[in-house]
Amino acid sequence: MCLWRPVIHQRNGSANLFTMKHNISIIIFLLLVISAQIKCVAQQVNEIKLKDYRPKSIYKIPISNIPKAKYPVIDMHSHAYANTEAELAQWVKTMDAVGVEKTIVMTQFTGAKFDSVYARYAQYGNRFEVWCGFDYTGYPKPGWIDHAVKELERCFKVGAKGVGELGDKGMGELNSYPVPGYGLHFDDPQMKPLFEKCAALKLPVNIHVADPYWMYLPMDSTNDGLMNAYTWRIDLTKKGILNHGQLIKTLENVVRDNPKTTIIACHLANCEYDLEMLGSMLQKFPNLYADFAARFGETAPIPRYMNAFFEKYQDRLLYGTDMGVDPSMYATTFRILESNDEHFYETELFGYHWALHGFGLKDSVLKKIYSGNAKKIIAR
Repeated sequence: MCLWRPVIHQRNGSANLFTMKHNISIIIFLLLVISAQIKCVAQQVNEIKLKDYRPKSIYKIPISNIPKAKYPVIDMHSHAYANTEAELAQWVKTMDAVGVEKTIVMTQFTGAKFDSVYARYAQYGNRFEVWCGFDYTGYPKPGWIDHAVKELERCFKVGAKGVGELGDKGMGELNSYPVPGYGLHFDDPQMKPLFEKCAALKLPVNIHVADPYWMYLPMDSTNDGLMNAYTWRIDLTKKGILNHGQLIKTLENVVRDNPKTTIIACHLANCEYDLEMLGSMLQKFPNLYADFAARFGETAPIPRYMNAFFEKYQDRLLYGTDMGVDPSMYATTFRILESNDEHFYETELFGYHWALHGFGLKDSVLKKIYSGNAKKIIAR
């Protein structure tokens, strides 16, 4: 189809030339306008920042809404999110609505602060278990371990049902209150009396080592978890810091050296990028379990692999959240575990920019990871 046809007047050559020049000028003007619009759009796209990228799936495929778990749930990894009586009462209502029959509250506290949190949650009886931390007061002076063991015993008498979430991201165990254990890694011989006392008191210990592997990779365009990774990036230039592999080794050592202590490697031991590392430990050590709290976003991009992993280690994996108390958060975890949904996003919840997929776990596996395995640990 012709968009322009010159107007020709046979009797006036100068008029014809003027008309043609006029039409050409109009066409050039229109082309310049179109070109400018194209450049403007291109510039806008090039100026979009990754942190502002919020993709929406266009696929017309099944979408599952799972506000309540298919089977009763024990949340083995949460924290003292409720700071008032009203917030705590609302949390219990949410637990009822989403199907969580019990929540493990890991305070990391000792002393009066632990006692205060315990008293608040104890009002709801079996709906919560409250776990304590370790007290490193006096470290590294001689005799600190005796005080630490005594404080552990005292917390147990108050009502502590476990210990955690202890944490070492390379500089030692820094999660406990009121005094962190700088330089004390979990396989340090000085820590052994504490783990032995946990065994004697039948207190399971939740241990966090390292962080997801993206946090150790270069913070550049090759890092597919860049935005979340940048927020939690690990600075390996710190003097004395252990790297990812070294931290996983400390976990393996402490599990091996304390066979009577039940140890839970939280966040899948931060081995999402190579779960065979965790699988190998689960095969070797019957006292080791793993929760997958706060690692739904990291594993949902690989649903078939995760389905096989859950199938293989179904007797050792524990449901946990570690992401607050909002009903939509619980629903997202259920959707990932129970459904076969494909290509959906939860950027605000997880901080990544990749699509997620459901694992489609079968009922027998769901029953174990939702509560069956947890009951083996907390039935003391």
